[in-house]
Amino acid sequence: MIEFVDLKKQYKVIKREIDSAIKRVLNNSAFILGKEVEKFEKEIAKFSGVKYAISVNSGTDALFLSLKALEIGQGDEVITTPFTFIATAEVIANCGAKPIFVDIEPDTFNIDASKIEKAITKRTKAIIPVHLFGQMVEMAEIMKIAKKHKLKVIEDATQAIGATYEKKRAGTVGDVGCLSFFPSKNLGAFGDGGMIITNNKKLAEKTRLLRNHGSSKKEKYLNLILGTNSRLDAIQAAILRVKLKYLQRWTKKREEIAKYYTKQLQGIGDIVTHFVATRRKHIFNYYTIRTKFRDKLQKYLQKKGVKTEIYYRTPLHLQPAFKCLDYKKGNFPETEKVAKEVISLPIYPELTKKEQDFIIGKIKKFYE
Repeated sequence: MIEFVDLKKQYKVIKREIDSAIKRVLNNSAFILGKEVEKFEKEIAKFSGVKYAISVNSGTDALFLSLKALEIGQGDEVITTPFTFIATAEVIANCGAKPIFVDIEPDTFNIDASKIEKAITKRTKAIIPVHLFGQMVEMAEIMKIAKKHKLKVIEDATQAIGATYEKKRAGTVGDVGCLSFFPSKNLGAFGDGGMIITNNKKLAEKTRLLRNHGSSKKEKYLNLILGTNSRLDAIQAAILRVKLKYLQRWTKKREEIAKYYTKQLQGIGDIVTHFVATRRKHIFNYYTIRTKFRDKLQKYLQKKGVKTEIYYRTPLHLQPAFKCLDYKKGNFPETEKVAKEVISLPIYPELTKKEQDFIIGKIKKFYE
């Protein structure tokens, strides 16, 4: 069986370094925040090219605390995409604000910037563009709109660490960027983890307070604001520090695998291969194709020993959890069409050429 993501393979390659990093934390017995976390934050800030990086316990919390720090709440509206993981819109609702969806581009699967302005009202406070599957949104247009209407921009870069738009890394173009270290991400922890990145000192200071119960550094048990518990633990930071050294090498390998898929799958049946827009570096958190025979193809590949995934079968505007928003089927035609046709193939640095040829061969066989 070819796994969709094979984390065991990755661990075996760097096992000695990972085990040593975990042992270091165990010996120091500093498990919450501390030097490992501080060093990792500095390394992520340097990698991203920003002044501040604030670790939190998940990508979801990175988004949630960013909204809180920007004081977005009851009565406000935040524009985002309906074609993403629920966390993006869930955090908006959990802040008391209202998610406002805008349809996507059918080729990049990202929010269509040309449709955003029509969705802006007096209540709109921010835009959350999602750099889906590892490719950045058309950020120049987003920032132009945000500046014109005095809106904040929170980049959901949870699937896009290392991706670039006009040589700027994901999460560094808007007011704040949010990263995720969920195990299946390109830079994945051995559990949950996230990061807020920004060049705004006040935002950085406020998110540091929010992640740790609003606690003052100067006086123990003095709480300056109401916050929460969203701290990255030291073991995860130590693991991620090891993996960060390999990230660019792994990204290059993902690019090679993606290029080979694209070349070999051209002209096969009705397949539309994964599109890469100009002025962007795609880091291929997922490699996603489109086909009208998606469900049949997935079942066929499963029988032949190839695991695949579908992101996302039910768009957010049609999720039962967002029934209160009163969206209906047909509101976002591009999103709804894509949701019926996308399927993601295995892509990770340890995927061998032999395994990739096997996957491609079975796809070709299916269309015969």
